[in-house]
Amino acid sequence: MAESFGSSFTIVEVTADDLSPSEPKKQLWIALAKPSQALTLVPAAVPEGWTAELVVQNLTEEQQRTPEGLNLKPGDVYRLTSK
Repeated sequence: MAESFGSSFTIVEVTADDLSPSEPKKQLWIALAKPSQALTLVPAAVPEGWTAELVVQNLTEEQQRTPEGLNLKPGDVYRLTSK
């Protein structure tokens, strides 16, 4: 039986291992998935060689509006910001 993705957002920060000047060093992503699943889904969406870790923080008010307007489905990921 397939495992459920859940119904809450998980924030993941990804960091470039190859810090080329054309790419941002860090990005914040959200995944409509459980934390353990988000750590698999987000790295699949970013360039190879980037590392991912969970971020324990609440979404800002603006960030909370973003996913609601995207109509994300369980298992979807979305990049919020670049640093």
